Amino acid sequence: MTRSISRGTLTLADGLIISRMGYGAMQLAGPGVFGPPKDRDQALAVLRETVELGITHIDTSDFYGPTVVNELIKEALHPYPANLHIVTKVGARRGEDGSWTVAQDPDDLTAQVDENMQHLGLDALDVVNLRVDPAEGTAGGSIAEPFGALAELRQQGLIRHLGLSGISSAQLTEAQTIAPVVTVQNLYNLANRQDDALLDRCAAENIAFASFFSLGGFSPLQSETLTVVAARLDASPQQVALAWLLQRSATTVLIPGTSSVAHLRENVAAANLELPADAVEELNTIGQ
Repeated sequence: MTRSISRGTLTLADGLIISRMGYGAMQLAGPGVFGPPKDRDQALAVLRETVELGITHIDTSDFYGPTVVNELIKEALHPYPANLHIVTKVGARRGEDGSWTVAQDPDDLTAQVDENMQHLGLDALDVVNLRVDPAEGTAGGSIAEPFGALAELRQQGLIRHLGLSGISSAQLTEAQTIAPVVTVQNLYNLANRQDDALLDRCAAENIAFASFFSLGGFSPLQSETLTVVAARLDASPQQVALAWLLQRSATTVLIPGTSSVAHLRENVAAANLELPADAVEELNTIGQ
């Protein structure tokens, strides 16, 4: 398997190259990831700026909105640049009240893939992540049936690469007996490091590890240690938290979300922030 890693890009299976600094489009939808954006023009501007800044990795899903975010991506960026890779997720649906419902029946997964293609304006999807039921946690059971259904769609040419979201190491192992896995998307940040072993495994196997809610949950931004380190480095706490993730593993990729062009630029600048060893040592104490 070819491997070529820098702070800028990550080369995965079959020559798939993505920018390690990606963009998570979830926040472009309305409150609760439901309904239209407050400012449609601003949402479109953020997407266009994402490409202008050199990001080649956008994370989305048809259940963001639902359909709203994918339709914005299509309006802003279609026809897509050749090097842009859109990573989407399936495995859930939204109720009329904004509720989230698990949807992993094979026929439903096929329909979700079709809907993502339709709303993004694509004939095939670059990467599709199976979103595992969050209620099960990362100790959940077998994912063979839903992942197998996606593997069949990959064989049909509707999906180029497969990934997983919210999974355990055992579930990754099970999935790999069915089809190759190029990305894992789990909760991980300075303050939430329960997936250290899984992250290290992904690095060893050249699997992209995308930390979702990379600044969420108990926010590391609430940490006095982070505030002190950021001030010393003349950077924002968010930039330092993102830079720490990039330095934590050679295959870590980031998908921070924002609906602000200025905030997007600030996030992207974190990719150029090299943390000195003493700063990393201090930051590592946050999650202990």
